[in-house]
Amino acid sequence: MKKEEKIKVGISVGDLNGIGTEVILKTFEDSRMLELCTPVIFGSTKILSFQKKQFNIQTNFHGIPSADKALDGKVNVVNIWKDSMDIEYGKSTEQAGKFAIESFVEATNALKEGTIDILVTAPINKHNVQSEDFKFPGHTDYLGQVLEGDSLMLMVNDSLRVGLLTDHVAVKDVSAAITPELIQKKVDIIYNTLKQDFGISKPKIAVLGINPHVGDNGVIGVEDDEILKPTLEKIKNSGKLVFGPYAADSFFASSNYKNFDAILAAYHDQGLIPFKTLSFGQGVNFTAGLNRVRTSPDHGTAYEIAGKNQADHNSFKEAVFTGIQIFRTRETYKVIAKNPLKKQLPKI
Repeated sequence: MKKEEKIKVGISVGDLNGIGTEVILKTFEDSRMLELCTPVIFGSTKILSFQKKQFNIQTNFHGIPSADKALDGKVNVVNIWKDSMDIEYGKSTEQAGKFAIESFVEATNALKEGTIDILVTAPINKHNVQSEDFKFPGHTDYLGQVLEGDSLMLMVNDSLRVGLLTDHVAVKDVSAAITPELIQKKVDIIYNTLKQDFGISKPKIAVLGINPHVGDNGVIGVEDDEILKPTLEKIKNSGKLVFGPYAADSFFASSNYKNFDAILAAYHDQGLIPFKTLSFGQGVNFTAGLNRVRTSPDHGTAYEIAGKNQADHNSFKEAVFTGIQIFRTRETYKVIAKNPLKKQLPKI
C-alpha cells in the first residue's frame, strides 16, 4: 500500500432491525474519521438515507458500484441490493437476516480480493441469518473457512486481551471440545497474533482452568489435571511464556490479569463476562489467526433500543481504530520479517 493512501475500512451493516447502521452512521458523523481512513459500507444508500433522516445524523455518503471505486474523504456505500426493505426495529425477520449476510459476504469477498484493507462487521442475529447458503454460528466461523488460517476470537480493550479456547459451544460440550491439539493450536494463534498484530516480542499468556478451582486436584473434574496441565507444560518446554491454569473466579478480581499480555479462557462466558465488565462498552472483537484483519464491536443487535436513537457507538468506533492499528502493526511486522536487522559485529 502506498504511504499516501488511506486505509480502506470495509463495513458490513449487520441486522438492519438492530442498532448496526445507527452506530455506523454516528461513528462517521465525525468528519475527522475521514482523515484516518476511507470507509466503504456494503449496503444500500436508500436504506442508509432513511435511517440517517430518522436519527437526524449528519453523515453524508457517496454511492459507488464497487469497493475499488471508493474515494478518499468520502463515506462510500457499495449498493449491493436494490430491493426495498420494511425496517422493523427490534424484530428478528428473515429479510433482515438475508440482507445482513449479503452485506457480510460481499464485504468478505472484497477483503479477500484486497479492494478493502480491513473489515469491521456490525452485529448480526445468529438465528435469522441461517439458510441453505449460510450455516455458520457467526461471523468468525465463516471467516475461518473463507480466509486462510485458523480463527480465534480475541476480545481487546487497550492492554486487556481475552481469547477463547471454545467460543460458540454449548456449555455441556465444552469439556469434550477441549483437547491437547486444540489447546496447542489456540495458544499458537494467540502467541503469533500478539507478536505480529500487537508488536509484543515476548508475549506472556495466562490460561484459565476449565473447572472451578482448576478441578481441586480432581475433586471437581479431571480435565484440568489430565488435559490442560500436561499440555501447558509441554508448551512451556517449547519456550513460550505460557502460565496457568489459573482459577477463573479469582483471576480477574485480584488484578492478576494485568501481569499478562493476553488471557486464554476455556469457554465463552468465562472470558467475556469479566472482559465486558472491565471494558465498559469500549471493547472490540478481533478475529485473530487469519491472513486479513477483521474487527467488530463487543455488543449484539440490541433490539431493545433499536430505532430509539439511544445506541452508544463507542465500541464500533473502537473497532475501527483497533482494526487500523492492527493493520499497520502487521504491515510493519511483515517488513521487519523480510528485512531483519543484521547484528553489527564489533571491529577487531
